[in-house]
Parts: sequence; C-alpha cells; structure tokens
Amino acid sequence: MVDIGYTMMTEHAGPRDLVDQVVGAERAGFDFSVTSDHYFPWLDSQGHAPYAWSVLGAAAQATTRIPLMTYVTCPTTRYHPAIVAQKAATMQLLSEGRFRLGLGSGENLNEHVVGQGWPTAPVRLEMLEEAVEIIRALFAGEVVSHHGNHFDVEKAKLWDLPDTPPPIGVAVSGKRSCEIAGHLADLMISTEPKSELIDAFERHGGAGKPRVGQVPVCFDTDRDAAIARAHDQFRWFGGGWKVNSELPGPDSFAGATQFVRPEDVADSIPCGDDVDMFVEAVRPYVEAGFTEVALVQVGGDQQEPYLDWAERKLLPALRELRAG
Repeated sequence: MVDIGYTMMTEHAGPRDLVDQVVGAERAGFDFSVTSDHYFPWLDSQGHAPYAWSVLGAAAQATTRIPLMTYVTCPTTRYHPAIVAQKAATMQLLSEGRFRLGLGSGENLNEHVVGQGWPTAPVRLEMLEEAVEIIRALFAGEVVSHHGNHFDVEKAKLWDLPDTPPPIGVAVSGKRSCEIAGHLADLMISTEPKSELIDAFERHGGAGKPRVGQVPVCFDTDRDAAIARAHDQFRWFGGGWKVNSELPGPDSFAGATQFVRPEDVADSIPCGDDVDMFVEAVRPYVEAGFTEVALVQVGGDQQEPYLDWAERKLLPALRELRAG
C-alpha cells in the first residue's frame, strides 16, 4: 500500500493560498501533505518564498485530518537545531499529532543568507547528524547542554512537549546520508526512485520504517500550456542534487538551465491530463519500495483545477496502482 501526498510548494504560492490549497487537498482525499522550507525560489518565475513554519501553523488550524510534514528543513545553518526542535514540538501540539519533521543537509540557495558560508557535503552531513542527535535529546524532555564539533547548546529544554514527539525523517541521496537516516530517523525521504537507497537505509537500521518519495507533475487540459509552465518554473529539477545543493540563487539556476528545452522537461515530468502518464511517473517509486509518494503540481495558480481533477480521476487511478 502506497499513500499519495500533496505538496505545498512555498515557491509557487503565497501563505494564504498555500493554506487554502492544503485544505483543498484534504477535501480531495490526499493521504498526507508535505511542505518545502525555502528562503528563495529556485527560479524568479516561481515568485514566492514565505516562511514555511507560519504556513504550517495556519494549516494545522485550517485542516483536521491530513498529516503535515516539512520536506525538508535544514537544521544546521539558517536554523539552529534547538530552535528546530522547539518549532517541531509546537507544530505537533497544534496539529494534534499530525506533524512529521523532515530534515536534510540543505541547499546553498537558502542557507547562504545568514552569511556563514557553505560547507562541503561531508561537513554538511556531519552537521546534520549532530543536529538530529540534539533534536532527539530535546524531544526526550532532557535539559540539554551540548558542545560538539558544530553546535553549542546551553541548558536547553522544551517546555511545551507533546506526549508523542514528531517522527523525524532524513533526506537521503547517497551512502552516508542513508547511514544517518537508518540509525537516527523514523523515516526515509528521497526524490529519486532508487531501490539501492532503500537497501542502504534498511541495512543501517531502517527496516520496516516508512520511505517517502516525491514526484513533480504538471496538470492542465492544454498539454502545451502544461509543458510551457513546467519548463518555466521547474526545469531546474533535472540538475541533480549534487549540483542543485551548491547553486547560490535563482540567477544561478537560470544560468545552469538556460539550455534545457521544453521537450526535455516533458520527458521527465508528466504534463497534461493523461491519467496513465501520471500513474507511470509514480510507478517507479512503488516498484522501488517507497511507502508514500507526494505529488508536486507545478504552478501556484493551477492548484484548484488540479485538485478537482485529482479527486475525480488521478487518486482513484493511483489507488488501483497501489492495490495491484
């Protein structure tokens, strides 16, 4: 069984619209939701980057059933891990147990704004591991003093702590991140349908834990319009994590993708209203062993027609896929 999720893309819409959209996703029958947590959009044409945690707090009050999750928060540079722990605990209380804390090693795009430089990938993973350990200790109700290689915490304690702390997810893309996720996380997060990532996660302690993937899609009854919109706003997606995590701003993403053609995007992102095409985009995640897949509908002003279509046609088709 694979759960199908909805993505609140903070790069595609302002805060009030994002809350309205997740309310619509709950009404349409999506099984869960995830939220990006960025300071910048990848491309200027996306046009937005509100504070994800304020949006999540509002979403927790506006919805009643749908689970909420960061996908993902970087707890190492722009945010200190002790503050991430406090935010996540508060979200778990506001949502009455519907929140999961998705964490990752971050992108230069968002973390450079605090002026601390951008560490190498191995150092970023060291920082992530230390941050998760701090958050875990605070979730356990401890008074935490920590003086590590990357972070200092002095007599911190969470005073508003839910009975059940938020499950922690860690984003993976290679061997080291799978190791961290396997022994420290409650679930695995990835944007690549690679069974070898799941295998590595399970070898390091992740056996039986949820695996959450994500797929961009672009619904429109006019396929050419969908392809044009996906190219305009989401052509960065094909750059790969090793490249995308290093680029410092929208201008860099625009330059790196200047030769990507609309047909290139259409080859990797399902565009239009062919249900079978969307189902085939999700299928590799199902076959790789993912337990949950969140869909990203490209285009902030296209969420309402997409949600209507998803409720009537797409979600029933995807439930047939997972039932099979």
